[in-house]
Amino acid sequence: MQQSREACPCGLGVPYSECCGRWHRQGQEAPTAELLMRSRFTAFAIGDAPYLRRTWHASGRPGRIDLDPGTRFTRLEILGTTGGGLFDKEGTVHFRAHYVEDGHAGVVEEDSRFVREGGRWLYVAAID
Repeated sequence: MQQSREACPCGLGVPYSECCGRWHRQGQEAPTAELLMRSRFTAFAIGDAPYLRRTWHASGRPGRIDLDPGTRFTRLEILGTTGGGLFDKEGTVHFRAHYVEDGHAGVVEEDSRFVREGGRWLYVAAID
């Protein structure tokens, strides 16, 4: 698990405990779609499958999430956002997630859709 004083994997440059760690502990909710995206990237990076399930909209949430221990997420780039703010009900985040798998570098690029329900941002799905 991520050490609390180490820089958060999401790339904002602050310690994990002051960044995505606060969302992962269930005490607070990410206030914007972008911060939820960053916290989900961090969950992939540290292997927090329960957080990924908890922040996935029920319409597409898998019954189980098996994270590959051979995949290491290394860097997140936020390329753009629409909506997703404090007073919005939906938003999108366009991102690139860099990873290493079996010694080879890879990138996942996606436009993700988020909705806010009951005051919580949730990941819905990739936009085709």
